Amino acid sequence: MASKPEQLLIVVSVLEGRQFPRSPRHTLVVEARFDGETLATDPVEHREQPQFCTELAWELDRRTLHQHRLQRTPIKLQCYSVDSGTSARECVGYIVLDLRSLQEIKQAPKWHPLLSSKYTKLKPALLISMILENDTKPSAEQFKAKKAPPRPGSPALVPLDSEKLRPVLNEEEGFHQIGPEDVCVDMFVLSVTVAFATKLEQLISSSTKLSSEGSEFFFYYTLLGNDVTSEPFQNLLSPNFEPERASVRIRSSERFLRLFLSQQPCLQIHLCCGNQSLGSTDVSLAGLMKSSADLSKRPATIEGAFILQPPKRVKPGLQCVPPDLQPTVSVSVTLRAEDIRNQNGPKTPVKKGPVPATHHERPSEEPRALRSPSPHRCLRSPDASPEHQHSESEAESLCSDIRQAPPTAHERQAPPTAHERQAPPTAHGKCSSTCKIYDSEADAGDSSVSVSAPKISIPASAHHYCFSLDLRSVRDLRTSFPVNCVLRYAYQFFGSAAPIMTSPAVEVKKNTEVFLPQSYCAFDFAALPNQLQDTFLRVPLVVEMWHREPSSGDVLLGSVSIHLSRLLSSEKTRFLDPSGLQHWRQSCSERIPIVKADGSERLAELSYVSVLEDLGFVKAQDVLVSESSQGPKGAEPLTRPRETPEYKAALELEMWKEMQEDLFDNQLKQKELSHMQALAEEWRKRDLQREALIKKKEMEYNVLEEQLQKTLSDLEKREKALAHAEMEVSLMIFRERFSLRELQDSGRRLREDCTHQVELERSKVRQLEDQLAQQRQQVELERKLESATKSKLHYKQQWGRALKELARFKQREQENAMTRLKKQQQELEHMRLRYLAAEEKEAVQSEKHELQDIRNELNR
Repeated sequence: MASKPEQLLIVVSVLEGRQFPRSPRHTLVVEARFDGETLATDPVEHREQPQFCTELAWELDRRTLHQHRLQRTPIKLQCYSVDSGTSARECVGYIVLDLRSLQEIKQAPKWHPLLSSKYTKLKPALLISMILENDTKPSAEQFKAKKAPPRPGSPALVPLDSEKLRPVLNEEEGFHQIGPEDVCVDMFVLSVTVAFATKLEQLISSSTKLSSEGSEFFFYYTLLGNDVTSEPFQNLLSPNFEPERASVRIRSSERFLRLFLSQQPCLQIHLCCGNQSLGSTDVSLAGLMKSSADLSKRPATIEGAFILQPPKRVKPGLQCVPPDLQPTVSVSVTLRAEDIRNQNGPKTPVKKGPVPATHHERPSEEPRALRSPSPHRCLRSPDASPEHQHSESEAESLCSDIRQAPPTAHERQAPPTAHERQAPPTAHGKCSSTCKIYDSEADAGDSSVSVSAPKISIPASAHHYCFSLDLRSVRDLRTSFPVNCVLRYAYQFFGSAAPIMTSPAVEVKKNTEVFLPQSYCAFDFAALPNQLQDTFLRVPLVVEMWHREPSSGDVLLGSVSIHLSRLLSSEKTRFLDPSGLQHWRQSCSERIPIVKADGSERLAELSYVSVLEDLGFVKAQDVLVSESSQGPKGAEPLTRPRETPEYKAALELEMWKEMQEDLFDNQLKQKELSHMQALAEEWRKRDLQREALIKKKEMEYNVLEEQLQKTLSDLEKREKALAHAEMEVSLMIFRERFSLRELQDSGRRLREDCTHQVELERSKVRQLEDQLAQQRQQVELERKLESATKSKLHYKQQWGRALKELARFKQREQENAMTRLKKQQQELEHMRLRYLAAEEKEAVQSEKHELQDIRNELNR
C-alpha cells in the first residue's frame, strides 16, 4: 500500500496594521490568494491601528510545496475598505509574499508596507508572520502492541561501533554499504537538489565584473566522497542554471543510518569560480533521521534558503549586509526508502539528473486555458470580482501559462469557424471574446474546401504580434440613474471588423467601482513594425459605453479613446515561449475618463490593461498569386494592349525585380533587427550589472558612513571627557592658587598684628617710664617739704604719718609697676615667639612650592 505524502500547512498570520486613516463608515478586510484559493479575515474597524489577529492556512504536500517554490508562486494579500451601508469594496493596497522565505522555524513578525496604496501620504503597513507547520493528524488506533524483546542474533543486539561506520562503495551493484552486510540490507536513496540562488553579487568586490565570457560560476559539494557540481553559469545577477538532483543509493538500516548521519559533519555547498571558493553554506544532515520518522511511509526532507558565507579572509565585509540582501542558495536534501520495484534500475553509485520544475499532477484542478496547434487562441479573462485583480506581472504570467497549456482533442480536430470570434463562457471558466487571424498554415488546410479563396501575401520582415486588452472596471459614474453598462469597441487593424462587447451588462451606481465580466480579448495578427507603430500613433482605439434596457434598445452614453502609442513607449520585458525562444512584451495600465456622447462633460472613469507581445518573424508566408491565375472563367477576349503576352512578360519581369528587391531589403532589415536585439540584450545585461554594482557600492558606502558616524560619536565623547578633565584640573589649580593666596594674606595679616602689638607694648612701657619719672619728682618734692617742716613738731608727726603712708604707697606702686612690667615682658616674648613661628611656617611653605615647581619642570 502506497504511503500517504506528508501534509503541510502554510500559515499566514495577519496580526495588526498601522498608519491607517480613521473611517467610522468603513471596515477593513484582508484577502489572501494562493494557488487559486482565496481566504479572508473577519471585518475589523477602520482605524489607525486595526487589530486583525487572524491566521490563514493552506494545506498541501511537500512535493507540491517544492514545485511552488521552484515556480516562485507568490502569496498575494489584498486589503479592502468595505462600506458598511452599501457593502461596496475598494482596494486599499496589496502585499506580495515570497514563498521561498517560508521556513519551519518560527520567525518574528515583520511589517510589510502596502503596495499601490490608496493612502499615499500615510504609508500604511501590516504586521504579518509566516510559518510552515506539519499537518500530521493523529492516528485512529488507540492501542499499540509493545515491541517484543529482540532475539539472539537479531540486528538490535549487534553492538554499534561508530568508528566502523564508513560508507563502502559497491561498484558492481551501485550502492554504498554502511554497517554490517548481514544486518544492514535495506536500501535508501539520499538526494541533494540545488534549486536556485539569489544575491550572489554580494560575495565579490565592487571592482570585479559580475558577468564575463571567460569566467564561469558553479556550485560544488561532496556527497559520500563523490564530487558533484552544478551546471556552470556566467552571470551572478541572474544565475541561470537548471535545478539538478544528485542521488546516491545506500544499503543500511535505519538504526545504523541514524547513527552514521548524526556523526557526519554538515554538507558544505560552495559557490566556486574556477579553483576559488567565493562562499559556502552548511546544511546539517542530522535532522534527516528523527526518532519518530518512518522512512518506509514518508521521506525525510530538509529544505530552505541557506545564507552563503564568504571565506574568513573577507568575512567581516559581509556582516553589515541587511538580511534581505544576503546571498542565499535554495537546497533540498531528501532521504527515502527505495521501492522494491526500483531496485533493479540503474546501477550507478551517484545519479544526477534535472528536476521537473514546471509540471506536476493536479487532478482536482481545472485546465487554465487551451491552445490549438495554430496561432488561434481562446484566452481566459481575469475574474471580474475585486479579489481577482492582477497586477501587470500577474497578467503576463497568466498569458505565458496560457501559451504553455496543451491543446485539447477538440481543438486538434475541429477547425476554427467564424462563429468562434465571440465564444460564450465555457464550463471551465469565463472566456471573453477572442479574435482569430489565420496564417498560411490554416489557409493551406482550408484550401481543400475552397480553392478560389484569395490569399494574403505576408512580407518576410512581418512580425507575429499578439495584442490583448482587458477592460477592468468602471467607477465615478456621474448620472442621476443607475446604468446597465456594456462596453463595446472595434479595431479593424487587428483583422476583425466585428465589434467586441462585454457581457452580460452590469449595473453601475454612483460612488462605486464595478468590475466588468468577460472583458478580456486577445488578437493575433501579422504586421510590419513601422506599420504597427504608424497605425498605433494615428488611429486610437475607441471604447463606447452603452446603457442596455430590456424594453427598449441600447443607448449610447459616451466614449473614450485609448491611445495605443502609450503602449509602444512602455518598458519592454523579455519572456520565453515553450520552445525556448525569446520574445518581448510591453504592457500599459491606467485609468482614463469616459466623456459623454455630446462631449460636454465627464461621464465616468475606465480602468484597463493592454499588453502587446512581439513573437518574432512570421515563420511561414502565403504564396503570392498573380492576377492572371485568378481571373474568372468565361471572361471576354482581351482587347486592351496591356493584356498582350509581351506586356504581361514585361510586367512579370518588373514584378520579379521588385520582389527580389523586397527580399533583399527584408534580409537586410532582418539582419539589422537581429543585431539591434543583440545590442539591446547586451545593453540590458550591462545595465543590470551597473545597477547591481551601484546598489552594492551604495550599501558599502552606507556601511562606511555608519562606521564614520560611530567613530565621530566616539571622538565627540572622548573630546567631551577630555574637556571635562581639563575643567577639573583647571578648577584644582584655581583652588590651590586661591588657598596659597589665602595663606599669604593670613601671614601678612599676622605680621601686621604682631607689629601693632609690639608698638602698643612699647607705648605702654613709655607711659610707665613717664609715670615713674613723675613719681621720682614727687619724692623729691616731698623731701623738700620734709626739710621745710622740720621746724615744727606738730608737723613732724603728721609728716611721719605722711611718710609712712607715702612709703606704703610707693611700695605698692613699685610692686604694681613691676608686676605690670613682667606681664608686658611676657606678652612681648609670646608675640615674638608667634612671629618667629609664622615666619618659619611661611618659609617652609615657600620651600614646598619651590620643590613642587621643580618637580613639575622635571616631569615636563
